[in-house]
Amino acid sequence: MSNEGSIPLTRVGHDRLKNDLKRMKEERPLVSKAIEEARAHGDLSENAEYHAAREKLGMLQAQIIRLEDVIGRAQVIDPGMFSDTRIRFGATVTLYDEDNDEEVGYQIVGEPEADIEKNLLSVLSPLGRALISKEEGDDLEFRAPGGLRHFSIISVEYI
Repeated sequence: MSNEGSIPLTRVGHDRLKNDLKRMKEERPLVSKAIEEARAHGDLSENAEYHAAREKLGMLQAQIIRLEDVIGRAQVIDPGMFSDTRIRFGATVTLYDEDNDEEVGYQIVGEPEADIEKNLLSVLSPLGRALISKEEGDDLEFRAPGGLRHFSIISVEYI
């Protein structure tokens, strides 16, 4: 994270965002064509297809601009370059959730690639921030939006 304004990403996350950008750029001409076809149907003030296609194009263009910015400022970090038990960006951690009496696992990733349903935890999230610099075997207490949470760090891997 040496560049000011850089965005840390894993290689997998960076590649996924590049693929998303490529797909969106391929979709853009199709949406533009839908606008032209809807325009051909006449009165634009009451043409729902036209307005929906224009809205979709606007949202698509905004997403393309955002992804181009993220990819342009990306700092790709290889988690495999670390081998200790201290939690850093890219670590895959197994935790014991004391409050729910269960084991949970997460990989600490950049904000743009975070997806809690895939156990990809943002380094900027409350839990992500609380985990950074902790080590295997540490106990962790942090304030989550839902209240105080308690975890024990079972393992830390860089894969």
